[in-house]
This record gives sequence, structure tokens and C-alpha cells, in this order.
Amino acid sequence: MNAFDLLRQGDAVSKGVALALLVMSVGSWVVILWKAWLLLRAHRDVARSTAAFWQAPSLAEGLRSVQLFDREVLVAPLVQASQVQTTGTLAGAGDKSQQLTRLLRDALHAVLLKLQAGQVLLATVGSTAPFVGLLGTVWGIYHALMGISGAGQVSIDKISGPVGEALIMTAAGLAVAIPAVLGYNILGRYIGRIEADLEGFARDLRELLITQRAQ
Repeated sequence: MNAFDLLRQGDAVSKGVALALLVMSVGSWVVILWKAWLLLRAHRDVARSTAAFWQAPSLAEGLRSVQLFDREVLVAPLVQASQVQTTGTLAGAGDKSQQLTRLLRDALHAVLLKLQAGQVLLATVGSTAPFVGLLGTVWGIYHALMGISGAGQVSIDKISGPVGEALIMTAAGLAVAIPAVLGYNILGRYIGRIEADLEGFARDLRELLITQRAQ
């Protein structure tokens, strides 16, 4: 009996566990492939955008240069946030350097949230998929033992077959969890590098604008 025969003969709980693992697997692989593509683009674009900005003669020209390379829109929001506007609200009151710090911080947080999208799903799948598979295994072993007890004579052959088939769920849970954990860790390292580049750019931009206003 293979895994498909086991699922066909399983009850609602077994089929529900298998469906949950399938959804987790598809969801995690979609996130892994999408994030890998996005981060590869972002890593190149952030370097090119920041280099183009510092080569520009003015802030306006720098913003236009950034927009040429910033396909994931990670650097442009920081440059746009640096354009402090005087308003009649509390947000526009106070020292300009404080306003600039707040605006850059808020823009940086929004950009970092965009980079972190999907990481929670990978972490959740990686931590819960083994237990979901284990639930299917326990449920399968319970039904296998109930069937064996009702059959009368018990032997090793009658026990090993059904129990081995039930253990497929544990293997399936691990097969879903391992790629999710690896994806979370590998993608997290790339996200950390991009975050460091963006934080450094925001800090340098703040220092530049404060120095210009002080002159």
C-alpha cells in the first residue's frame, strides 16, 4: 500500500492533516521562490540606487536617479521622506532635525516590513509542520491498533504494516518543515544585509541634510 492508498482509506482527520501539510508545503515554496527573486533584485537595486544618489548634484536629481534603479521601491521612500514639509500640526512642529529623524524612521520601518513579508509564514510552517505530521501519525497508529485488536490474532506482520504506513505522515511533516526552516534562515541573512545597507543610507542621508541646513 502506498501513500495515496493510505489517504484514500483514511478518515476525515487523516485527510485533513494531509491537506494541511499540502497547503503548508505549497505556501512555503511560493514564498521561498518569490522572496528569493525579490531579494536578488533588491540587493542589486539598493547598491545601484544608493550609488546613483550620491553621484547626483542635488536631492531632486538624486531622487530621479534612484527611481531609475529602485524597482522594488526600497530606497526612494527614504529620499522622499527626507523632504520635510512645514505644516500646522504637531508633526510639523519642533526642530527640523527631529522631524527628519521621525520621517526617516517611519519610512525605514515601512520598507523593512516590506522586506520581512512572508518570513512569518516560513517560521510558522517550519515550527508547526512536524507536529501536524505527528498528529496524523498518532491518529493513524490509533486506528491501526484498533483494527488489529478487532482482528483477533496479533502478529508482528500485522502490526508493522499499518504502523509503518502511519509513519508516512511524520515523514511528510518533516519534508514540509525542513525547506521552510532552511528558506527562513537563508532568506533572513539576505534580508539582514539589505536592512543594514538601508539603515546606513538613511543615517548618511540624515547627516547630509542636517549638515546642509546648518550651513
